[in-house]
Amino acid sequence: MRVAINLLTDHPDHPSGAHWFWTRIIPEMAARLRPDEEIRLLVSPRSRAMHEDYGDGVGYLTFPWSNEHPRLRTLSEQVWAPPRLRAAGIDVFNTLIAPMVKPAPAVVAHFKTMHAFTEPEAIPPLVRWYRQRGYPHTADVADAIIINSESLRSEVERYLDVDPAKLHLIREAVDHELFHRGDRAAATELVRERYGVRRPFVLFVSSLWPYKNCEGLIRAFAQARGELGGHQLVVVGPGRDTAYTGRLRALAEELGVAGDVVWVGGVPIAETADFYRAADVFVYPSFNETFGLPLLEAMACGCPVVTSDRSAMPETAGGAALLADPHDPASIAGAIVDAVGEAGEKLRRLGPERAADFTWAATAEQTLEVYRTVHAARKAKA
Repeated sequence: MRVAINLLTDHPDHPSGAHWFWTRIIPEMAARLRPDEEIRLLVSPRSRAMHEDYGDGVGYLTFPWSNEHPRLRTLSEQVWAPPRLRAAGIDVFNTLIAPMVKPAPAVVAHFKTMHAFTEPEAIPPLVRWYRQRGYPHTADVADAIIINSESLRSEVERYLDVDPAKLHLIREAVDHELFHRGDRAAATELVRERYGVRRPFVLFVSSLWPYKNCEGLIRAFAQARGELGGHQLVVVGPGRDTAYTGRLRALAEELGVAGDVVWVGGVPIAETADFYRAADVFVYPSFNETFGLPLLEAMACGCPVVTSDRSAMPETAGGAALLADPHDPASIAGAIVDAVGEAGEKLRRLGPERAADFTWAATAEQTLEVYRTVHAARKAKA
C-alpha cells in the first residue's frame, strides 16, 4: 500500500494547526508501517524543509507550489495531481479537497472544520466559494472521511450529503513531551523577563480571528477585574486580521483595561507551554471549534481551563474545565473568577488526567487503519 498525503495547503511562512498535526502524526505512522507500506508527502520546494526526517518508508512528491501561492497551488492540485499520483502508483490519497478527477483508487478526506459553512465571514470570499463547492464533491468521491469530534460529525451531516458510514472519528492528541507539568516558577520568570508579564495572569492563546472571541474575553476580563486582585490578561497569538486586532485594542482602551492587557503576539510553540504553566487560568471562549486542541495542551501543563459550552469544546474538555456561554461576558467572567479561586486546584488535578487520554500514537494507529481498510476494500472490488 502506497499512501500520498497532501501537505500543500500549508503556508511555509505561516504554519497552521494542520502543520502541527501532521508533524506529530507522520513520524508515528512511519514507525508503524508494515514492510509493504509506504507514505509519500505532497510538498513544494519551499515546504519540503518543514517535513524532514520522518523515518524509513516516507518519501516525497514535489509540486511547484504550496499555500504561499494559493491559486497556483489549487490549480496544480486539480490539474497535475491526478496524473502525477497515478504515475507514482499511489493507492490511497489523503487530502482536504479532492480533485475533480479522482487521482487514486481510494481517497480519504481529512476534514478538520466546516468553517466555510459555520463561520463563513472568517474565510476570504474566493476560498469560501471553493470550499463550499469542494467539500460536497469530496464527500461524494471519498471512500472515508476522518473527523476529530462528534461535534464535527454533526456539522458534516448537517451541511453535506454524506453517507454516515464514511465518517471515522479519530481524535487529535497532545505532544506530552512538550506539554506537561513543569517548573511553574521558572515558567513565570521566563514570561516575565521575555514578554513583560509582571503579575498573575489570565491567558488566551489563539490566532486572533473573530470567531475565537477574544472580544468576549476582553469584556469578561473588564467585568471580572475587580475580583481578580490585580491580574493581567495575556493574549498570545498572531493577529491574522489586522483590522480586527485594531478593534480589540480599541475595545480594551474603551473599557479601561488597556494597561492590564499584554499583547504578546506569536511565540515559539515550546514557549506556549511556559505560558500555560505560569497562567492562573487559560480561557478559550470560542464560538465554534471542531476539536479545541489548546484546551488539552493547557490541561496537560496543569493550567485550569475555562471554555465555551458549545460545539466540540465540552466534548474535548470532558468535565475537566469550567464552561461558559461565549455570547455572555458575565458568564465568562464568573467562570474565570471561579477558576482562579476555589475551583482552581480541582481543575489542576483533573486537567492532566484528561489530557493523558489523548496520544499521537493512538491517532496515528487509527489513521493507518483507515488507510488499510479503504485500500483492502478497493483491492477486493478490483
